[in-house]
Amino acid sequence: MWIRETPEGVVFKAAIQPKGAKNEIIGVKGDALKIKLTAPPVEGAANRMLVEFLARSLKVRKSDLEIVRGKRSRTKQVLVRTVTRQKVESLLKA
Repeated sequence: MWIRETPEGVVFKAAIQPKGAKNEIIGVKGDALKIKLTAPPVEGAANRMLVEFLARSLKVRKSDLEIVRGKRSRTKQVLVRTVTRQKVESLLKA
């Protein structure tokens, strides 16, 4: 499953494609939410943009998001502390 609820919040896997034309959620690819970002994958720029983009999309504070695994990888595990699984799933409908 690409998303699960834990006592800390919602955790999901994200497959990041840096240097895209715009920031957008493509859909679910395999076991991860595929996201295109305009930032390059250098010096944490894509990670910062991912947190900002998801915070804006989910309408939560950036501090409610954390990349818990994969900070140097294109596949990341993201924790969102203040939302439900349904809220994250709703990103696919937007």
